[in-house]
Amino acid sequence: MDTLLQFLGLILHIDKSLGVFIQNYGAWVYAVLFLIVFCETGLVVFPFLPGDSLLFIGGAFAASHEMDLFALIALLLVAAITGNTLNYWIGRAIGPKVFDTNIPVLERFLDRAALQKTHNFYEKHGGKTIVIARFVPVVRTFAPFVAGVSAMSHARFQLFNIMGALIWVLLLVLLGYFFGNIPFIKQYLNVIVLVGIGAAVVPIALGALWKMSRRNSKA
Repeated sequence: MDTLLQFLGLILHIDKSLGVFIQNYGAWVYAVLFLIVFCETGLVVFPFLPGDSLLFIGGAFAASHEMDLFALIALLLVAAITGNTLNYWIGRAIGPKVFDTNIPVLERFLDRAALQKTHNFYEKHGGKTIVIARFVPVVRTFAPFVAGVSAMSHARFQLFNIMGALIWVLLLVLLGYFFGNIPFIKQYLNVIVLVGIGAAVVPIALGALWKMSRRNSKA
């Protein structure tokens, strides 16, 4: 029982204990990293799993030859793409059933007009949303689900899903590979990740607020 709890603890905090996991379980680390990225991107109940920091640290361990760089990138790409695809199809399957229900209590709270607006938004801006969401924790987990609920076309979703996965995985793993073993970066990794997320999110939020203010002033 204690061994199982230790194993689960390592998995839940693997971004901080990857070295220990590799020492104890060897090549199983590839399967665990695959499952973590797949679950974080594929199941809306796992937005708390580590994503960005895990890719970065994986790259750092590849640089020290404790993991194979090309195997790591290949597995993470497959996990990120298939995870998002599963999440999309779950949203696609659940969305119409939820909004077409005849249950009076749900009918009172569901807004079909809002769903239509969301669908229109994803058809127009969904590509950018899917790509940018890769770099934003929690949003990364929900974006493909919402794309499915709003019935974004599968071909369009898959195009930007693959593009976003390539940018996300290659950028963070290679950054970890080239810079992850620098002492300063290792010490302040969490702060650096937060700054990076802020750099990605703040301009988007400011742009959205600017557009809203322009619309309101015109109205």
